[in-house]
Amino acid sequence: MNLGVRWKLHGDGGTPAPGAVVRPDERLSWPRTAGLGAQHVVAMFGASFVAPVLMGLDPNLAIMMSGVATMIFLLATRGQVPSYLGCSLSFVGVAAVIRAQGGSSATVTGAVFAVAIALFLAGLAVRTFGARIIHAAMPPIVTGAVVMLIGFNLAPVTASTYWPQDQWTALLVMLFTGLAVVCLRGFLSRIAIFLGLLFGYGISWLFDRVFGRIHSAGADGKVADHWRLDLSAVGKADWVGLPSFHAPSFEWSAILVALPVVIALIAENAGHVKAVGEMIERDLDGKLGTAISADGAASMLSTALGGPPNTTYSENIGVMAATRVYSTAAYWAAACFALLFGLCPKFGAIVAAIPGGVLGGITVILYGMIGLLGAQIWINAGVDLRNPLNLVPAAAGIIIGVGNVSLKISENFELSGIALGTLVVITGYHALRLLAPPHLKDQEPLLDEGTSRYDAER
Repeated sequence: MNLGVRWKLHGDGGTPAPGAVVRPDERLSWPRTAGLGAQHVVAMFGASFVAPVLMGLDPNLAIMMSGVATMIFLLATRGQVPSYLGCSLSFVGVAAVIRAQGGSSATVTGAVFAVAIALFLAGLAVRTFGARIIHAAMPPIVTGAVVMLIGFNLAPVTASTYWPQDQWTALLVMLFTGLAVVCLRGFLSRIAIFLGLLFGYGISWLFDRVFGRIHSAGADGKVADHWRLDLSAVGKADWVGLPSFHAPSFEWSAILVALPVVIALIAENAGHVKAVGEMIERDLDGKLGTAISADGAASMLSTALGGPPNTTYSENIGVMAATRVYSTAAYWAAACFALLFGLCPKFGAIVAAIPGGVLGGITVILYGMIGLLGAQIWINAGVDLRNPLNLVPAAAGIIIGVGNVSLKISENFELSGIALGTLVVITGYHALRLLAPPHLKDQEPLLDEGTSRYDAER
């Protein structure tokens, strides 16, 4: 039985011929494979390390569990779906909401553990009933709206927490990262977030030397004089050691806030599996349920130990597209490198020292990109927002999610923000679809530039 741990050598193991593709069950020479694995680690580094820092979790544990999660994913899919699983940014807003309500790191990981269970069960359902169950329950108008409101719900975090810590550094980092995303080519464009972090460290160090300490709110929210880049904890950290583990804690209020993110994770997994299938010219639809379940199982293990949830990473899919090397051996190498990084507390201390202003500049772009992925889902599916059946639930849910509108149910329970917005989108769409006239339910032509049929019939 092939579990994806045996590969045949591609050609002579050297550089692939022009136009050649290294398939998932093939590999290059081991030194080249190790180099590709290191490249994958660098590609996911920016987002996968920023995410746990933004969630208030241990970055060392995050990188270690990303390696473990990738191994679980590769074994579950029997090496047929080359993907790297890194810390999911979809939960950053959820973590911020839970902490604002007085929740601890254990509360955050407990809520995310519940989402991981839901994701695992969703994967089993897809394996049993096929991908059509996803399209029936969560059509593109729903998934796009939920992804959008999750991303844009994060805007106040940047505006009130990170940007004010050092506005000029934030502005420069935002400009540099934006230029890197747009102007760089190939692999460099895939690691634009990582390059933005490096630039932010450098500019913060330079400003400290030139202007001295800054008087602003620190990471603890207290206004005082402090260095932009404080590396004091790096010198005290050990070179080798285990990350910080903790058990999750479960609170219904936190779980309800986090559960809507399962929709974004299903959409991410489905999109990534489809993209990988197109690149390797294989139909991977039959592996979609397994991929979703593997993601859920890996996230359950990570959060049970106090780490963040995981998801397939588009950055690494981009590296595959650029190199045309789809070998799962490279992902095993990347997973091993991640484990080694996770065992180096000094490395984690460097990551934890990311200045607030640097995070401000990066999250302006990063959070916006998360939100606009929802719009991309609509575009790819040809969603027609002139149809009120699509427009009304999406509009209401997005405003509720972005504006953090709340609905008080009782003295001790209320729905707000992401949770309420998602509920409105899902229930609103399906309820309106039951009541809508037949002409609103028909799919509109994707390239219809004239008056739509339902406009004509009104």
